[in-house]
Amino acid sequence: MISKIILIGNYLPDKQESMIRFAHLLNNGFCDAGIKSEIWVPKVLLGAKGTSTNSGIGKWLGYLDKYVFFPMLLKRRIKNEKLNDASVRFHICDHSNAPYLKYLPLKRTSITCHDVIAIRSGMGFADSYVTGSMLGKVLQKWILRSLKKASSIAFVSQNTFDQFIDLIPNTIISNNWKVIHNSFNNDFKIIDKIEAQLICQRIGLNASSPFLLHVGSNLIRKNRLLLLDMVSYLSKERIINICFAGDGLESELVTKAGELGLTNQVVSVVKPDHETLVALYNCCDAFIFPSLSEGFGWPVIEAQACGAPVIASNYAPMPEVSGGAALHFDPKKPRDFASGYEALQKNNLRNILIKKGLENSVRFESKNMIKAYIELINFN
Repeated sequence: MISKIILIGNYLPDKQESMIRFAHLLNNGFCDAGIKSEIWVPKVLLGAKGTSTNSGIGKWLGYLDKYVFFPMLLKRRIKNEKLNDASVRFHICDHSNAPYLKYLPLKRTSITCHDVIAIRSGMGFADSYVTGSMLGKVLQKWILRSLKKASSIAFVSQNTFDQFIDLIPNTIISNNWKVIHNSFNNDFKIIDKIEAQLICQRIGLNASSPFLLHVGSNLIRKNRLLLLDMVSYLSKERIINICFAGDGLESELVTKAGELGLTNQVVSVVKPDHETLVALYNCCDAFIFPSLSEGFGWPVIEAQACGAPVIASNYAPMPEVSGGAALHFDPKKPRDFASGYEALQKNNLRNILIKKGLENSVRFESKNMIKAYIELINFN
């Protein structure tokens, strides 16, 4: 019987927003289920909250806070708070913190593996579409060595689980390594159309004109350039705009938009708040997700829950997450994405995809994920 779950969260100056939300999602879910829960995060001792931890001195100070001081604080806090009772469990919310397993009671600790993209990149897999420094490669090897020692792991997709297994040949697989799909980390739903259009207008987007939506960062693996090529293949009889929500436009994208004559059809919404994001999903003519590499792919189900038809990459795990309620194409073939969009205009396909997408999104309700996590954590 679990009396308490202690969640190990991420170092706040790293600004890993999705992981911070994920930790709070678990915490709230466990509390709603009647289980005491709290989040522990590495204290900011040497690093500064306003300092970047991606490079320079801030990165090194962050490493000291995360990998030197926090492990010492973990051991001391567990001892001082007398948390050696078998009913107290620990869960590391992000696999990048797998080295903390060494300082926690292994049989009472579980961890979530969100992806193995950076690990695979460090091992030379080109299809991760991520580049890393020499230090980064050393760190990823350390994470992998630590992760494979875990007795309980939740993998956010079958693809992530399969890729992890491929990385650790000749390793005994624990019976409590399970696939537990992520749930929504916020409220995504169909809202009043006029309300959604007004929100879009406030950010300078005319929602009465059809636009394609992409949500995500400007990382290479997000494949945002495909949307430009895709639109260039569409009929010029009506203007299709493109909205990129997330990171600002990279210089390569701006240049290519100019070369294709699409500059005036590209709109950037940098770091939209939740209300704006929901409105964008509700108003878009189609949501396009041509990612080359993902651990899960939250935007796919977010778009479906908001009633948007989805056209996505056919690379795993996108078909797994969409539940077949999307059109899937090779993310290196923008002409196929264009053909898929044109198909949405015929034979009621749009309405069929929207209906199936809404049905699929029910799978990812928070209560389903929390129930699975309680079973995982209560295994020993």
